[in-house]
Amino acid sequence: MVLGVCVAIHLVMIFYAIRGGLTAQEILGRTQGNLGFAIFYEIFVLACFVHAPIGVANILQETIPQVGMTKPISWLLALLILVIGTTAVIGVYTGGAL
Repeated sequence: MVLGVCVAIHLVMIFYAIRGGLTAQEILGRTQGNLGFAIFYEIFVLACFVHAPIGVANILQETIPQVGMTKPISWLLALLILVIGTTAVIGVYTGGAL
């Protein structure tokens, strides 16, 4: 439910930005230092962190059940989503890299 709402809001923001003809620099100018955007996108990251590995684990379990790598691969995906997503949120919020 949370992920669906985040996706919908994100798509509306994309359409708004495209329709307004905003450049990447203008978008970053509006999002840098904006705590509301940072909190929203971190919630989005956390929702992906929970959702994606569950789906991948189920797909792997159905596709290659004998391998026994379902949980490690799912945990790795979850960790990557969390680290890369949070790094992106912090980068956009602060205007720079970590």
